[in-house]
Amino acid sequence: MVPVVGARRGFSLSSSWSARDVVCQGDGMDWQSESPELWAFLETLHRGDILSGTVAAIERFGVFVALDDGPAHPLFPGVGFIVIPELSWRHIDAPTDVVHVGQRVSCEFLQFDTYNAEARLSLKALEPDPLRAFADRTPVGQEIRGTVEKTVPIGVFVELGDGFVGLVPSREIDGRPAVSPVEDLEAGEEITVVVTEIDLPTRRIFLSRPKNAQREGVVPAT
Repeated sequence: MVPVVGARRGFSLSSSWSARDVVCQGDGMDWQSESPELWAFLETLHRGDILSGTVAAIERFGVFVALDDGPAHPLFPGVGFIVIPELSWRHIDAPTDVVHVGQRVSCEFLQFDTYNAEARLSLKALEPDPLRAFADRTPVGQEIRGTVEKTVPIGVFVELGDGFVGLVPSREIDGRPAVSPVEDLEAGEEITVVVTEIDLPTRRIFLSRPKNAQREGVVPAT
């Protein structure tokens, strides 16, 4: 079994838990001998299993879930743990944008974290992926309207609606050719772009400008 290493050494909990207590007790902990019931429970889980429980604590680094099944954790508020990226497909500013303490949740089991003796979970895995839906309805080569979000050295980021942002690259990125020229665009300007690639694994949308594109007027973002 390959352990998840690095975990949360030196983290601080906002609840009554003491970071010093957790680190001292957790360092070098032989979970298999110290908490055999917990270890045995975690070993029965398989990727894709659906686990239910209650949000027990929310921290800046993730969310603890007290599972309905299995023993309690000897150190942490819950045996289940959701890292921030597994809470939602969308960008969030804080875990509380998605969950609150006491909320009932169902999650997909991802991995047995042997370093912390906990179940790594995903909340978003049970929700439809909005980027996949976007890809299904937006074929490569389609022209769409967007609003310039910002210009950076690598190109222009364009808001496409529904929380999606694509890039019109001004230089080669991972072997993808630059779009030349990328005209001087201003934030808030509405433009027409062409979808050139939707990379689901990296969750990136690449764009270009129509060949006959003319500079369009500046329209304030709404």
